This record gives sequence, C-alpha cells and structure tokens, in this order.
Amino acid sequence: MTPLDPNVLEHVSSWLASGDDDLRLARVGLTLTSGCPYQLIGYHAQQCAEKYLKAMLVIYGVDFPYTHNLRRLIDLIPGDAASRDELRGAEVLTPFGTTARYPGAQDPVSREEAVSALDLAEALRSRVRGRLQSDFPVALAEDIEP
Repeated sequence: MTPLDPNVLEHVSSWLASGDDDLRLARVGLTLTSGCPYQLIGYHAQQCAEKYLKAMLVIYGVDFPYTHNLRRLIDLIPGDAASRDELRGAEVLTPFGTTARYPGAQDPVSREEAVSALDLAEALRSRVRGRLQSDFPVALAEDIEP
C-alpha cells in the first residue's frame, strides 16, 4: 500500500475532529434538563455523519459536491454495495442538516427523535472509523468520551 500523503491525513483528521465536535455538542445538549433544543441535537447528529462521510471520501480521493444529502455522499463511497449499505441507516438524518436552520420549516423534534438521531450518528461514526482503520492503518484521534 502506498503511504498516504500527510496533507490528506491532516485534511481527513480535520473532518473527523469537526464531526466529533458536533457529536460532543449533541451529547451535551441532551443533558439539558429543560428547554433542550432537540432540533439542534438532530442537526449536530446529521453534521457528525456528514463530516465523517466526507472524511471517508477525502481519504479515498473522491471529489464530492457541496451537499448535506447523506445518500448522495454514501453513493460516492468506493467499494461494494454492502460496504455502503451498512451506512444507509444514517440517511434519515439528512433533513436535520437543513430544516433546523429555518424556523418553522419542520415539525417539532421530540426527545426520542433526537436520541435516535444521535444513535444513528454514533453508529455511522463507528463504522467509518472501523473501515478507515482497516483500509488505512493510520492513527485516528482517540474516541471522545460519552
């Protein structure tokens, strides 16, 4: 295997770190005892998933469009369909990437929906990290604390 360009690794690490920041913020947000903005938990869950997918595309050298549509990003991932299918559950997060930005553009988000969104983002994160570590034995940032 050809060693990865250090600039590519730095770019991938930046995407992963930004996704981890979104995940961390979503986790902290759910600890609010009142007034939790559940739509923003969904937004940050979607952002985590989007950034992890984009990190994956960067490391594989795949150009991607400026989009929040997770299906479009997943479709660009190289490899067999099964490797993409394991990420498809996160596609339901796509609407959170835009509707939380526009008040009144969506129905209120429940705590259960926010928790489900966070679970989906964490599952995608785990799958992407596993694939990157398998395909590219590089040191990724440590897991963030729950």
